[in-house]
Amino acid sequence: MHSSAVLLIEFGSIILGLGLLGRFAARFQFSPIPLYLLAGLAFGEGGLLPLGASEEFVATGAEIGVILLLLMLGLEYSASDLVSNLKAHYPSGLVDGALNALPGAAAALLLGWGPVAAVVLAGVTWISSSGVIAKVLGDLGRVGNRETPVILSVLVLEDLAMAVYLPIVTALVAGAGLAAGSLTLAVALGVAGLVLFAALRYGRVISRFVSSDDPEKLLLVVLGLTILVAGVAQQLQVSAAVGAFLVGIALSGEVAEGAHTLLSPLRDLFAAVFFVFFGLHTDPASIPPVLLPALALAVVTAGTKIATGYWAARRAGISAKGRWRTGGALVARGEFSIVIAGLAVTAGIEPSLGPLATAYVLLLVVLGPLTARYTEPVATWWTRRRTRGTGAGTGAGAGTGRGTESGTAAGSNTTAGAPEQLPDVRRQTPVSD
Repeated sequence: MHSSAVLLIEFGSIILGLGLLGRFAARFQFSPIPLYLLAGLAFGEGGLLPLGASEEFVATGAEIGVILLLLMLGLEYSASDLVSNLKAHYPSGLVDGALNALPGAAAALLLGWGPVAAVVLAGVTWISSSGVIAKVLGDLGRVGNRETPVILSVLVLEDLAMAVYLPIVTALVAGAGLAAGSLTLAVALGVAGLVLFAALRYGRVISRFVSSDDPEKLLLVVLGLTILVAGVAQQLQVSAAVGAFLVGIALSGEVAEGAHTLLSPLRDLFAAVFFVFFGLHTDPASIPPVLLPALALAVVTAGTKIATGYWAARRAGISAKGRWRTGGALVARGEFSIVIAGLAVTAGIEPSLGPLATAYVLLLVVLGPLTARYTEPVATWWTRRRTRGTGAGTGAGAGTGRGTESGTAAGSNTTAGAPEQLPDVRRQTPVSD
């Protein structure tokens, strides 16, 4: 059969299968992401029916999916919102790095992999998946929740930290000297700073340039500009996802709203392709030997991410339920973790690092949507159970706790019993101290 015909058949089957899986997930009211990943695992390397002809096409679609996911996140905020976010929440970023990078580094050292592998695995366990989390927040209808700006702040800080971290890791795994590594880092920081400065200073000019009354022209210009900037950023050792995010925050007003509406269907399509692609490149046979250490690391860092989110939301004045939702939403790892591990695998740093990272990410990318949905209900159930079990004495204390939570929520323009929803998260100033 002609190669182009095989490509069309395979890719069409993938898209059809994704649609059916999405309908199945919607019927039972849970995120389709785990199903997309398991489908990729079943039809990837070593799976039931490997797909070959469409592999390169799916890989390109997966890259576009990550770019669109981060662009859509960027469209939710203006450049000034981003700066105020960073000023308000940088302590949360520091806590996030400390709690979640250290377990990965410690695990690598305990396994005897050496300091370079420790730096790599620290990045794998540190960075949450912006793509998975963005999709989960949309699926669960939480884009307008009061805790969402806190979640996005942590993700933005992580993505911007990658502009510093990735050049360092690249230099380490390549064995580059101090001078070469410093030059790579300087270029990366310079590019990220230049794009952010342009977004802050000339955001309105960029929006006027992009603006069009014709939806077709607006779609083409925004999509083309985003992919172009993402490609240039990646060529200069800055994450393509960071470049796409910065394009999103550079757009404002009606342009941002129009682009959001037009790009949403494309985002959903290519994001689904990204999750399938991740599964396609995971050989099931490589997972069992490293499953136990990956599982232990996943459990520990799921707990540290929940603690990170809870602390960040508490600091921002979010009530208890919102704190648990924040922590649960941050658990998933994904695209950045695979990119970081891939650098080490390519350089031959440690043969077992790749399979361990793959198993770890697969566990948390499946667990992440579940913790996002169920962490808050489980925490609420456990709190009520403890309150009932300790009797009247603790009941009085619980009453005090409810008063404290209500007071905190009131400080955030929220009551304890009301849903924590904003009318529209886009262009809203994030909750801060």
